[in-house]
Amino acid sequence: MIVRLAEERDFSGFLALAAGVERWFGPMVGEAGFHDAVRGCIGRGRALVADTGDRVAGGLLFGGEAPVFRVDWLVVSEDVRGQGVGQALMGEAERRFVRGRGPGCVEVVTFGADHPGAVDSGARVFYERLGFRSAGPAPDGPEGGSRELFRRPVGE
Repeated sequence: MIVRLAEERDFSGFLALAAGVERWFGPMVGEAGFHDAVRGCIGRGRALVADTGDRVAGGLLFGGEAPVFRVDWLVVSEDVRGQGVGQALMGEAERRFVRGRGPGCVEVVTFGADHPGAVDSGARVFYERLGFRSAGPAPDGPEGGSRELFRRPVGE
């Protein structure tokens, strides 16, 4: 597996990843706004993929500028979760988009503790293992589930 900048040819891989998590995030595959977000991040060089050679096993959309960076979307295919794919995507995002830009933080909105996706997806534990800590509640997700802002200092 290699982690690299996403290209337009990876768009269908992002849609395949989205299809696997719509139960937690709400509709994405058929949503023009999601398509625009993916294509916008690809065009700005702010999208990464974990490429296994035959498919996209993970994808990350990154935003923000120093001092506040954002993980806008991170999904790893269910069959490879727990194998370091998400960690590799986050490490590459930090190397490409964060390092050398001074002190600040990376933020991500993830599932609230009461959301079924918090446990089923492993997202909260994943971010906590990477050093993220809760920074308070965030607006509910499009499917109505609770969300929470996590934050991790960088560049200090």
